[in-house]
Amino acid sequence: MIKRALFFSTPYCLSLKNSQMIINTREMPEMKRSVPIEDIGCVVLEHQQTSITLPLLNALSDNNVAVILCGENRMPNAMLMNLDSNSTQGESYRAQIEASEPLKKGLWRQVVEAKIRNQAALLESLGREGSILKPYWMNVKSGDADNREGIAAKLYWSAIFGRSFVRHREGDAPNSMLNYGYSILRAAVARALMGSGLFPALGIFHRNRYNAFPLADDIMEPYRPFVDRIVYRLYDEGRREPDKDVKAELLRVLYTDTRFEKTMRPLDIALTFTSSSLAACFAGTRKKIAYPILE
Repeated sequence: MIKRALFFSTPYCLSLKNSQMIINTREMPEMKRSVPIEDIGCVVLEHQQTSITLPLLNALSDNNVAVILCGENRMPNAMLMNLDSNSTQGESYRAQIEASEPLKKGLWRQVVEAKIRNQAALLESLGREGSILKPYWMNVKSGDADNREGIAAKLYWSAIFGRSFVRHREGDAPNSMLNYGYSILRAAVARALMGSGLFPALGIFHRNRYNAFPLADDIMEPYRPFVDRIVYRLYDEGRREPDKDVKAELLRVLYTDTRFEKTMRPLDIALTFTSSSLAACFAGTRKKIAYPILE
């Protein structure tokens, strides 16, 4: 079932009653709306005066809902994740911890290959020359030893937003829109990983001591072009910053159709395919991570 993404940009009061999220305001407490907890996949709390009760936070956590907390700049700042979201979590953790370096390097090769292939597909769909990236996703070495990901990224960003564009968290537009979209994607990936019994803090390539979700950063890479496609459209329409309407558009990335070899699924569901296949790779029952093909 497709989960709902809820975005709160005004000071709502959020509480729990009968397994429902109750939504109302201080000004009109009698005007209430409710959403079943089981229907929610992601909650973004943006306004600094939003109030939320502890029972509701626990209910959201119990249902593996990704709760994203925004800072004063209205950009994602933290995430609430469940610590016990899978019945075989201990077994999956052990397999993940004991994964050999050759296995992790092989998995990272698959991630890089899938990412560059989807970047090339996006360029083609936009009428650009996606074939310039083909030499980079063909025959990626174990662990991406020759950094094809980085080289391909320079060509990709130049082709999609122009030669003057530099991808940087603090850079010029549309960097802030990309940042916001990636934050939403990252939270959804972390949620899917936890649901598959994996620990997002144990990455296969990303290893920043200050990063609590390196595995999410690893696994989300081939999904980034799905965000890039939305940002490109918004930028082409003259949008430059993540205002309320832009954020609503970026949240919809979770409902984007994604195609696997034999099926079509919304991106939020696709993430569960990818994360469960990764868990199987760690367990030794599968050799390849399942990633969608961008069309």
